[in-house]
Amino acid sequence: MNKPAQPKEPLVTHIYTADPSAHVFEGKLYIYPSHDLDHDGPSNDNGDQYAMEDYHILSMDDFNSPCVDHGEALHLRDIPWAKQQLWAPDAAYKNNTYYLFFPARDKEDVFRLGVATSSTPAGPFKAEENYIPGSYSIDPAVLIDEDNKAYIYFGGLWGGQLEKWQTGTFLPDAKGPAENEPALGPRVAVLSEDMLTFTDEPQEIKIVDEEGNPILAGDEDRRYFEGPWVHKYNGYYYLSYSTGTTHCLVYAMSEHPQGPYVFKGTILTPVIGWTTHHSIVQFEDKWYLFYHDCSLSDGVNHKRCVKYTELKYNADGTIQTIDPYK
Repeated sequence: MNKPAQPKEPLVTHIYTADPSAHVFEGKLYIYPSHDLDHDGPSNDNGDQYAMEDYHILSMDDFNSPCVDHGEALHLRDIPWAKQQLWAPDAAYKNNTYYLFFPARDKEDVFRLGVATSSTPAGPFKAEENYIPGSYSIDPAVLIDEDNKAYIYFGGLWGGQLEKWQTGTFLPDAKGPAENEPALGPRVAVLSEDMLTFTDEPQEIKIVDEEGNPILAGDEDRRYFEGPWVHKYNGYYYLSYSTGTTHCLVYAMSEHPQGPYVFKGTILTPVIGWTTHHSIVQFEDKWYLFYHDCSLSDGVNHKRCVKYTELKYNADGTIQTIDPYK
């Protein structure tokens, strides 16, 4: 049991956590983070330092309540198809079932997306025998819209292998687009009614500027890198994501869940550490940003901690930029 966390302070300090996906289930806040391991392995652009092997689910009755670690909810050893690296997950509720979506490398070292199910939001979760057919890359995030249609968003550059899928098949030596070409966008697919398969081929989401021009690959302040999250506010869909190399969380808006999305601005300025990954959730009458940094480990990139802060909108629906250290 942990003490109630204050805004911009680590939710838990007894383990390293990152990539928080926050949801309100059964009237409580549940956070689905990845679980960083404390190790001395190699660190590189391929992400080998992120050697996570299991998931712990956190919950809070409200922000004045202690944050509870419900223990190991799913482990690599219990996922038949997976070889390594349980990276950023997400969760969803449908069909009286809780679903945990997660990436992992398969036996051929190709990242795929898997699904596990539970009757309770805290787990434990039981993984499906195989990964989602046609899935690839990392960072799944699920939106269940008002019409009960479920969309899954995913994709990450570099270690997340998104560049290698530009032709629709895995090309291990493929590079990303040139700096003056449109940047790669995240992928979106509609989930089947049972939430276990795609109903169609994943599509690339277009992210454009206010004039409708595509964001270019060399525009590292705005281009997509990883960590997609889609939420809905006042009739608009908000796609937020990490820029990677410039270490910001930014967002774009659309009237349609599959886009195209118009780039709007920055949500969170850089945190301590290289990666930035987040979620946005409404709890009671306010909105909150969950994110991570490396403050708990004094900047070690693979030893991160989950935090939260209130997120505020302007009258026109744009989001106010947050400085994580003010």
